Amino acid sequence: MFVGTIVLGLVYLLSAMVLFVVGKFLFDFTHRGFGLKEQLIERDNLAFALTLGGYMLGLTIALGGAMSGPPISLTVNLIDIFLYGAIAMVLLNASVWINDRLILHRFSGVKEILQDQNCGVGAIEAANSVAVGLVIYGTLAAGGHVLEVLAFWALGQATLIASAKVYNWMAPFDVYDALEKDNVAVGVAFAGMLLGIGNIVRFAAQGTFVSWSQNIAFFVSVAAFGLVVLPAARVLADRILLPGGRLTDELVHQVKPNIGVGVMEAVVYVAMSFLIGWSIK
Repeated sequence: MFVGTIVLGLVYLLSAMVLFVVGKFLFDFTHRGFGLKEQLIERDNLAFALTLGGYMLGLTIALGGAMSGPPISLTVNLIDIFLYGAIAMVLLNASVWINDRLILHRFSGVKEILQDQNCGVGAIEAANSVAVGLVIYGTLAAGGHVLEVLAFWALGQATLIASAKVYNWMAPFDVYDALEKDNVAVGVAFAGMLLGIGNIVRFAAQGTFVSWSQNIAFFVSVAAFGLVVLPAARVLADRILLPGGRLTDELVHQVKPNIGVGVMEAVVYVAMSFLIGWSIK
């Protein structure tokens, strides 16, 4: 039995690796102007490395959703892995394209990554891919059919876009203006917020499908709860983690923005997202 389990595991792992390679080629196809060798080897572009690394991690998480179905038979499971793995790749790349235009709508993300080597935007691109991977994982892990997966992916997308609007609204400074000025600290904090929302959406979408009305109502209530409560994490970071200081001062009101403070704010968002998710289970 142990040997059989290992053999099956190797078959599923090989299938996932094939999908991963296809997903990497899909990234290359949809980002034909990026030039992997030029950006990573010749220009040492950290912003591009963050973007590509985040995509690869998001792809891995999304494929994990395709592999998380219950064991039925080798043939059925392989069909599900390749079918839902292909869907996961398409949805991930569609989300990256959509969010580049709706979340980073005030400037060209491609220009910021390739020309300016803006690591703040690179962190956001990476977090966006991972957040979408979490959304896709939640929808696929629920074991729904294709229509259900597409519906809850669309709801997750809307939640991510709404969270970006809420974040910019609640911040006491213009987030996009800071990002365009290559403020890495603000980019890292923004990235943490996207990761937190993506994780909350994963919790919201991951439940067993009962009915459209019940599952959508649960999703909307959890997502709304997250959008309301998660901003409180900024107050927590401001008042408890920074005694004698303020987030805004550290992020934007000094000559060299404090990236460490941006990291701490990001970690608080992600940590809070887990606590929120576990609280509503």
